[in-house]
Amino acid sequence: MNSKNLRIAALMLLDAVIVELGALFAVALRFDISELPAEYINNVIRSAPIYIAITIAVMFLFRLYNRVWSYASVKELLDIFKASLAIEALIISYHVLMQYDMPRSYYPMHFIAIIIMFSAPRFSKQLYRSLRGSYDNDKINKFILVIGAGSAASILIKDINKVGSHSKIVCAVDDNVNKRGKMLMGVPIVGTRDDVKRAVKKYNVNEIIIAMPSAASEDIKSIIAICQETKLPVKILPSVAKSLSSSIVRELRAISYEDLLGRDAINVDSSGINNFIKDKTVLITGGGGSIGSELCRQVIRYEPKCLVIFDIYENNAYEIQMELERHFPNAQIITLIGSIRDYDRLEAMFAEYRPQIVYHAAAHKHVPLMEDSPNEAIKNNCLGTLNVVKLADKYLVDNFTLISTDKAVRPTNIMGASKRICEMIVQVYARKSEHTRYSAVRFGNVLGSNGSVIPLFLKQIEEGGPVTVTHKEIRRFFMTIPEAVSLVLQASLFAKGGEIFVLDMGEPVKIYELAENLIRMKGFRPHQDIEIEVIGLRPGEKLYEEVLMDEEGLNKTENNMIFVGQPIKMNDEEFLSNLDMLISEAEKNGGNIKGIVEGVCKTYRITDNKKD
Repeated sequence: MNSKNLRIAALMLLDAVIVELGALFAVALRFDISELPAEYINNVIRSAPIYIAITIAVMFLFRLYNRVWSYASVKELLDIFKASLAIEALIISYHVLMQYDMPRSYYPMHFIAIIIMFSAPRFSKQLYRSLRGSYDNDKINKFILVIGAGSAASILIKDINKVGSHSKIVCAVDDNVNKRGKMLMGVPIVGTRDDVKRAVKKYNVNEIIIAMPSAASEDIKSIIAICQETKLPVKILPSVAKSLSSSIVRELRAISYEDLLGRDAINVDSSGINNFIKDKTVLITGGGGSIGSELCRQVIRYEPKCLVIFDIYENNAYEIQMELERHFPNAQIITLIGSIRDYDRLEAMFAEYRPQIVYHAAAHKHVPLMEDSPNEAIKNNCLGTLNVVKLADKYLVDNFTLISTDKAVRPTNIMGASKRICEMIVQVYARKSEHTRYSAVRFGNVLGSNGSVIPLFLKQIEEGGPVTVTHKEIRRFFMTIPEAVSLVLQASLFAKGGEIFVLDMGEPVKIYELAENLIRMKGFRPHQDIEIEVIGLRPGEKLYEEVLMDEEGLNKTENNMIFVGQPIKMNDEEFLSNLDMLISEAEKNGGNIKGIVEGVCKTYRITDNKKD
């Protein structure tokens, strides 16, 4: 017998004893114990099997053997009251049916007795906690303020304020002003978010927990800002923890940089994406990179017939292959090493695996490095994309999606210009191809990607500073990698051919303020504990990024976070001729490559930013 069945059996035995003891107690209370009428005692004894059967049946009916009594509340007490009332009603009916004569006062006394005796063992653990609580206060070294006074907070209080814990929730705040002055599981609700600093001081709080899993991201961002002013450690219950349970404390985590952005969760048509990908062969170039590896993770969940990962960096490719095989042991995953510059290598792969869907994520993306190696940007990004695009048409790929960037809009650096040329290649072949639907998806910076600003800032903070920002007014769009990839999959579903999809990146983030927030997030004070140094714009760097050129226009799609720009008219033959000349010059490692890029990408302007 397992522990659960053993516990239920023990409770059933206890209830059987209680209902009989309650009956004897009620008779004894009604009469002098030395003069108990034998008739009444005999009736109680004769009725014992029926009493026990009624009790166990009713307890099962009210599901009182399937409760977690360590976390019992008023609801459970009310259910015991209802069950006891039902038991007493059935006992009365039985006595009437059998014509057993019992005093009228016996029934209310028996009813009260069994309520008390049913409740006592079930609530004993909570009673013990309450009695021991005052003795354990001297062991507590963490006094917690919880923000939010709903069901999540209730479970947190039950779990954290248990006997033997070295932590205690001492107060709560909630934006519902009607809750002010009330108690939640014995914890006072002392105000709203505006009262956090006052409550921290009054209750000697040394940790804050945000327990609002259903709150909007903007609200969370605002609350985090208030909490950071206290200089205390802050933990949060994330929005994914909406199925509240007794293990909710395990969901708590430290504040992350994603929380600082204040972005709500995105919605995509998972069913539509599943129909689009399921049982298809999907190729992901650059599959070991930040975006490419997340594409692999999300695509594999939709059960493709085969996932082909193509990357030049064997370590990255191996890592994502091992990860996917560990989590999806039955999936067919092919990992190939090669360069997108190598047309013959690519063609051999296309010929063997015949991909139906291609996500082209392979590219050089580092702005300052590409400024110093512009020919490499053209060879890898433009020639590489041209190779993959041509082969997608030749081998009748159904859908081709280019991963682009907001730096392709009116580019001031060679990386952005090369990606704009990639977009133009895609649009030209969208008009040429009779089978393949080509499109591009353009978005801004993704959080935590290789070479992005946030890992750099965190490393600088860890080393004690300074945190380096290129300009005090520089702003960037940000999105998490999983968000961006989910929307890429959704956008590819919308593609008819030639579109440049633009993702809603929210409001641009001021990088200087992001640096300050990251310093606070790590428990330091900006400009006091950790300095911020402005070092000047890097070569090719803009103050503000854009996601759309004016002439592209903007139309809505079925997803309110995905927009589509209209293709800009151009002479396809002239473009392809200029592209051939550009690639030829890059392969010669020519010194005037940026000047030639200006002739191909009309919106590109060479800049020469110098550090201050």
